[in-house]
Amino acid sequence: MARMHRWLGLATIGLLLTGCVSQEKYNAMKLRADQLAEQAGQSDADAQRARAQADAYKSQLDQIANSGNTKDAMMANMGKQNADLQAQLAALQAKYESELSRPPTLLASGSALPAPLTNALNEFAAANPDIVDFDAARGVVKFKSDVTFTPGSAEVSEKAKAAIERFAQILNSAGASGYELMVAGHTDNTPVLKRSTMEQGHFDNWYLSSHRAIAVAAELVRNGVHKSRIGVAGYADQRPIASNNTEAGKAQNRRVEILILPTSSRSGSLASSTGGVSAPRHAAARSRLDKDVPAGGDAPLNK
Repeated sequence: MARMHRWLGLATIGLLLTGCVSQEKYNAMKLRADQLAEQAGQSDADAQRARAQADAYKSQLDQIANSGNTKDAMMANMGKQNADLQAQLAALQAKYESELSRPPTLLASGSALPAPLTNALNEFAAANPDIVDFDAARGVVKFKSDVTFTPGSAEVSEKAKAAIERFAQILNSAGASGYELMVAGHTDNTPVLKRSTMEQGHFDNWYLSSHRAIAVAAELVRNGVHKSRIGVAGYADQRPIASNNTEAGKAQNRRVEILILPTSSRSGSLASSTGGVSAPRHAAARSRLDKDVPAGGDAPLNK
């Protein structure tokens, strides 16, 4: 660039010495010289940036080439995590199916849950009949998907959010805080075909049912229900409660169920808060597959 400046300067002086250049031509030539100098400086800066970028890419390629051991370790770790998740899901599904297939265990109140909690849930369902059903004999709250979600979506509606907020208050009350929750999503047998649904990540009914269960669980957590109490599973169209041959039956099958189960780790506090009613003998112990809970207690390892 310095060489260009010297050349332009000599050319300008030469023209001035000949006495043949007007002031206007001189000004135009000087302006052009300044523009060329600016362009040369910009080109030099661009070249430096390109070299720096090339060096950065080369460094990244070198790291990738030398990361064989790291990649293998990452793949092995991901495989282990996937196996652990599959084991957790299998345990949750087995537990869910066991509880649903078990004959109803009724307390003196005539329901699966203590009378104060049953009454609160009955009132909750009566106040939200278009969103919620409550099966007192099994302690199951069912959120109707057609009102809780828009078709093909796992985004909770504003109306359902308000109902879930009230539901969370009941679950966090003294009479229910010792209960574990199983959240299970279900669909009808209509396959997922719409591009807009797939673009949201709901590639089939398995995904859709799982994502809806996760969405309801997330709303419960957002309203103060502790994660350690919640298990989530998706069953697609594999657990219908009505015939899929009618629209009314399909509507019943589209649901998110929350099973309310006493946990043995909190049965003592439950008994004192419900007037001496102890947890059913078949109450499930806290799952040891929960990575956030050490084997000897309830305190979470990760906040």
